[in-house]
Amino acid sequence: MDDKRNLKIYRTWAPIYDSVMRPIYGVARKHAIEMINLQVGERVLIPGVGTGLDLPLIPAGIHVTGIDLTQAMLEKARTKVSGSNLTLAVMNAQDLQFPDDTFDVVILNLILSVVPDGAITFREAWRVLKPGGRVVIFDKFLPEVSHLSGFRVLLGWLIRQIGTDPNRRFCEMIQNIPNALVVIDEPSLLHGQYRVILMTKSVDT
Repeated sequence: MDDKRNLKIYRTWAPIYDSVMRPIYGVARKHAIEMINLQVGERVLIPGVGTGLDLPLIPAGIHVTGIDLTQAMLEKARTKVSGSNLTLAVMNAQDLQFPDDTFDVVILNLILSVVPDGAITFREAWRVLKPGGRVVIFDKFLPEVSHLSGFRVLLGWLIRQIGTDPNRRFCEMIQNIPNALVVIDEPSLLHGQYRVILMTKSVDT
């Protein structure tokens, strides 16, 4: 998986993404966003905002920045909500163009399995998160204690052809991340192949 290939894949996905993905993931997305308990005035970053399926789930009074590699996806996202509290921009989630400690909350829904390197993407999200901030993740991961069988390797290769990787371990993505606290890690779709994870960035004392 690489950015150039992802651009081609998600340009193709853009016209049909909502009709395919909303019925499958809508309830889990809503649950993930409810879990972070957003407060009026907070600044939220959504890397890989895609067509903006998360945007209508954000309460009023929240300052949202959504970034995506694909202009075609952002054009769809702009139709979901409008107003001065929304900023959308073409940007690489692996190289965020924001200063450290910028956002109160980062929403990582179905992005860590899509980017070329999930660990780099998480590290960038963590960098721009303020101390005391929260990250919520809804995505699919290889179960932490499972063996990567030959069948799973083949299945992973096939699924990567449509732009996502089911064989990444979340524990490997967050190795050596400072001040990280996993508050909630619960199973979601496909008998726990998908998970919803809430983390906080502790304040140095």
